[in-house]
Amino acid sequence: MKQFEIKSHDGPGRYGKLGDLETPAIINKDDFSIADDESSAYDVEKEIAQWSVNQTIEKAKLVEDKEIAVIQGSKYIDLRIKCLKELEELGYNGFIIANADDLLLHPRDLVDLIVALRQNMKSSSYLIFPFAEAQFIPLLAYMGVDAFFDDIGEYYSYINVLMSPTKNYDLETYNLYEMSREELEAYNKNTIDFVLREVREHMKNSSLRNLVEERSAT
Repeated sequence: MKQFEIKSHDGPGRYGKLGDLETPAIINKDDFSIADDESSAYDVEKEIAQWSVNQTIEKAKLVEDKEIAVIQGSKYIDLRIKCLKELEELGYNGFIIANADDLLLHPRDLVDLIVALRQNMKSSSYLIFPFAEAQFIPLLAYMGVDAFFDDIGEYYSYINVLMSPTKNYDLETYNLYEMSREELEAYNKNTIDFVLREVREHMKNSSLRNLVEERSAT
């Protein structure tokens, strides 16, 4: 298990270390042990969400190397907190926020959820937001997300989309570059890497909120 340590705060955002990585960080799934989970849709009845949480916890118990698990619970914050706390008791310290795409479409729910999770989690635990586009990373980091998976750059390369810090470009429409899929994947991953470097430097200078406001205006 990679230990997480907070070095400083910038608002709710946390600059720290996850093993040898500076956080907020881009991480590769292959470098971590991730427990299986039982997913459910975001807008479902509470009984279904409860079943999803219970099954996720049971599956998490079976993992020997308890490192990263998924916080299920759909739109119900009390179930998300229950899932988090029980997974922490099992020994996990990395937590993927399920239904990320739906939460981006419900920004008030997203803020309320991250605030609630941060209030209830151990300081040695860290939050992972999967599949985050570059333009959302500064805001998510400011709210308290500590890590992001690197596979979004690969995904967009397969549909010929170039990622920039402020928006995505369909290269079929915006002929910015002629690139192979592999070159586009590398470009997209470099974009994510740059944005996270930018976020960390703003955190060190206590100016991340300024960056978030600038990005919100673009």
